[in-house]
Amino acid sequence: MFVDASSDAAPTKSWSQRTRSLLGVQIVATGSYLPETIITNADLQSRYGCDSAWIEQRTGILARRYVAPEQATSDLCIEAAKRALRAGNIDPRQIDLVVVGTFTPDYQCPTTANLVQDALGIDAPAFDVHAACSGFVYAMSTAAQYVATGNSKMALVIGGDCNSRIVNPADQKVAPLFGDGAGAVLMTKGDPHQGLVCYQMGSDGSGGCMLDRKSGGSKSPLTHATLDAGDQYLQMDGRNVFKWAVRAVTETIELVLRKSGLGVNDVSLYVLHQANIRIINYAMEQLGISSSRVFNNLQQYGNTSAGSIPIALDEAYQRGLIHRGDTVLMSGFGAGLTWGTALYRW
Repeated sequence: MFVDASSDAAPTKSWSQRTRSLLGVQIVATGSYLPETIITNADLQSRYGCDSAWIEQRTGILARRYVAPEQATSDLCIEAAKRALRAGNIDPRQIDLVVVGTFTPDYQCPTTANLVQDALGIDAPAFDVHAACSGFVYAMSTAAQYVATGNSKMALVIGGDCNSRIVNPADQKVAPLFGDGAGAVLMTKGDPHQGLVCYQMGSDGSGGCMLDRKSGGSKSPLTHATLDAGDQYLQMDGRNVFKWAVRAVTETIELVLRKSGLGVNDVSLYVLHQANIRIINYAMEQLGISSSRVFNNLQQYGNTSAGSIPIALDEAYQRGLIHRGDTVLMSGFGAGLTWGTALYRW
């Protein structure tokens, strides 16, 4: 795995080739929720002067969803969870673990998972996983450990983010990329061949400055000065994040497939983090993967961070694109820098 953390193409770093396998777990239901308010590129152009054509050309995004004033990340996660529970005909009392991937929690504390647990009347431990756009893969692989070892019989795993609250709406290069949404899955014991055939997770904090929020934590608490400077907003070195993401996605997918003994055409469906259509297209072209095997919905929703993979997974499943026995490759990548790729047998 490599990171190019400067515009001068600094020397690349070689990262571990470690992968893991965790079989005997299955996803029994999926669900997702997108807020009702649709914000088109034309809306952003009229409000903030964003170039509508530039957004579409450079990202592939046509619209995104924003939460209502009274909504927060927990509301998105709760609704996505309810839909997964209904889809699986599962009583919340069966759930004994709640893991939420998010980097836009309602509060510093309690966790968003605590709020979900309480709202759904679940009697279970609940905690957040903070890995930005890789959050769902991190949360899913964490919950899978509990299920595989028998320490959880039914785990609720959610990825959700409320990005409209952390971007500066006047930032014409960052704000148009992001939207709000959440997706959820329910995991339990499965057959020996089901589950995480092969997965890899990684991080490189040396590239953290390429995509960060400088203020709001213990290192730099919010002050009048930091608020005036806009340091509470998400900031991104778009050019270098783009270069890193294409390389990271390509190499982590190659690694997982190689360790699994599979070719690109042996995978039923690719569900990548919905960050930018150009990142996805470049990576798929380099890997020789047909667009017919790749599920995309960022045209409608933009980058929903930890929500993007489970939202796409739910939509693909609802459309009949995923069946028992299929192999689905999920790959998340983003702030941290972090990445997580999982080859999952349904």
